[in-house]
Amino acid sequence: MPPPSDIVKVAIEWPGANAQLIEIDQKKPLSSIIREVCDGWSLSGSEQFALRYADGPQLYITEQSRGEIKNGTILRLAISPARAARQLLDRIQSHGIDARLEALKELAKLSADPTFATEFINMDGISTLARLVESGTHFGEMLAFTLTAFLELMDHGIVSWDLISLSFIKQIAGYVNQPMVDVSILQRSLAILESMVLNSHSLYHRVAQEITVGQLIGHLQVSNQEIQTYAIALINALFLKAPEDRRQEEHTNPLDQRLTEMASTLAQKHLRSIILNHVIRGNRPIKAEMAHQLYVLQVLTFNLLEERMMTKMDPSDQAQRDIIFELRRIAFDGDNDPSNTEKRKAMYTKDYKMLGFTNHVNPAMDFTQTPPGMLALDNMLYLAKLHQDTYIRIVLENSSREDKHECPFGRCAIELTRMLCEILQVGELPNEGCNDYHPMFFTHDRAWEEFFCVCIQLVNKTWKEMRATAEDFNKVMQVVREQVTRALALKPSSLDQLKSKLRALSYSEILRLRQSERMNQDDFQSPPIIELRERIQPEILELIKQQRLNRLCEGSCFRKLGNRRRQEKFWFCRLSLNHKVLHYGDLDESPQGEVPFEMLSDKIPVSDIKSVVTGKDCPHMKEKSALKQNKEVLELAFSILYDPDEALNFVAPNKYEYCIWTDGLCALLGREMGSDLTRSDLDTLISMEMKLRLLDLENITIPEAPPPVPKEPSTYNFTYNYG
Repeated sequence: MPPPSDIVKVAIEWPGANAQLIEIDQKKPLSSIIREVCDGWSLSGSEQFALRYADGPQLYITEQSRGEIKNGTILRLAISPARAARQLLDRIQSHGIDARLEALKELAKLSADPTFATEFINMDGISTLARLVESGTHFGEMLAFTLTAFLELMDHGIVSWDLISLSFIKQIAGYVNQPMVDVSILQRSLAILESMVLNSHSLYHRVAQEITVGQLIGHLQVSNQEIQTYAIALINALFLKAPEDRRQEEHTNPLDQRLTEMASTLAQKHLRSIILNHVIRGNRPIKAEMAHQLYVLQVLTFNLLEERMMTKMDPSDQAQRDIIFELRRIAFDGDNDPSNTEKRKAMYTKDYKMLGFTNHVNPAMDFTQTPPGMLALDNMLYLAKLHQDTYIRIVLENSSREDKHECPFGRCAIELTRMLCEILQVGELPNEGCNDYHPMFFTHDRAWEEFFCVCIQLVNKTWKEMRATAEDFNKVMQVVREQVTRALALKPSSLDQLKSKLRALSYSEILRLRQSERMNQDDFQSPPIIELRERIQPEILELIKQQRLNRLCEGSCFRKLGNRRRQEKFWFCRLSLNHKVLHYGDLDESPQGEVPFEMLSDKIPVSDIKSVVTGKDCPHMKEKSALKQNKEVLELAFSILYDPDEALNFVAPNKYEYCIWTDGLCALLGREMGSDLTRSDLDTLISMEMKLRLLDLENITIPEAPPPVPKEPSTYNFTYNYG
């Protein structure tokens, strides 16, 4: 007979004594359980003790968290959080250097525990640590442990960052600005400054006054990628919080520029080239967190375009109209306009039609729709001035075609700008966990404009390949979108590589790819083939199911959410080889290979799993409903609901892992696998198997006599391996 659900069997340790094997009644107060444990070792003053986990983060157990205790858990009797906080607070203020160092080392570890952190903060512990930093008397390990403890305590969000003093900020900024400083101190100092900026508007201004771009550039040139990551994270944080009016200011010396004016800085060759040469093209592979920071920097840089993208042209503004006149002048060399007003107006109308504007009389009206607004006109002017030969060739080439086949440059440029803004998500906030940065955008000071120039030539080329007319405009732009998105997915490392990949993605190649991808939908529609497909499908589904379960047995690493500092924390989950238990536990760093079951301290019997939920139905997504939910995080979130009323929450690192795990869990529970990945794999594998069976049928040799015995099509045995 199984034990009652409110009884948990655990082992409890105490230094120098044999462990106690007891049954915890979850209905009894925790204080009563601790008293019984203390009595077992003849310890008095049970109110001075508490229970902690013996493995993993070794968190204190509270009335709120006791429900997480599982059968077989090893616990440890320890002094209470309040008593531990008081002892450590006294020891870090002692005169003995060795005693103070040991106390700070222990404090750095305990500060991650929210129960201990609350007690320590209530004793004014953060102010004590801040004074130690401000005194400037701590160095080396002692300072590193002090900063670690401070950061961990503040990260709980119990106290406001606004309480931090200016002298503390100056001291932390001083560590960042020092030419030679211990790596651990520099890392924590950068993380503290980032948290200040992200969590306090007033501290943002103070930090921005202490740190310049030139001071951070040195940290991008080191060989330590962790330091580079924290430096870019700080740049991103300051850029993200910068007031809109300060982002657009120009400065003569970008290296002395305060980080409140990031727009011009990010366009400066020096910073961009440092990131390109020392980070992107460095000798080390880009880790996930660095990739995320580069992606954030890319998004924030493109978001500078949002103001122009959402600005309508004012047809009465002469300065704006002069830009259109300049486009006409460069294309048609119209310096000597006729003096007669009527002749000049007729000439302008003709020229604007040749330029491909929709409104030939007043082309300014073409730029009144947002997006893309004035950004389209900016792109056109850049092409006309910086790539004048290309601009003139495109305009004149189309003006000499038959009317029905001319490619309207103006209309195409406007629509292309809007399309590129959509593809690169201009104006949207960065997605948490996304690593989708494009190296080529770090290879040029005017990467956006150059990207447009490449793509507008693609539009003209595709228009000719399709022999399009005005009625085909939308079809051409759809093909161009597909060409651009396919090329970007290949991650070209430079604009020249982008051009090469776009040349390979001609209109005929797009048609071939489309036909190939549609083959599973269009081919094999005759009744016998449909019957064969239905007969094959169950065995292919079983093959996919086994592959998914095998991947769950290998396990996956997940990143913990809610960590405002860009310091990664991980946990790992894998299915037991007999498919009966899910093992999981925290890790100090991302694993390089398989994680043994012994390292995973927690487990869930598969028989206890009630269901698997995804997206906004997940408990950890509902908890954050007050915040603006990130669409990408929602799409990668799933939770395992198990008895009694518990949940194990996941956010997959990417869409592939999300599909693998949700499909695998459904297969484990005997439910239908319904992800896009499964549907794609099913279609691919069925098509492969059907082709092989049909090939066998085609190769049958039919003798003249006697009458042939029908040959069974052979089954091709294969394994489908996901790299």
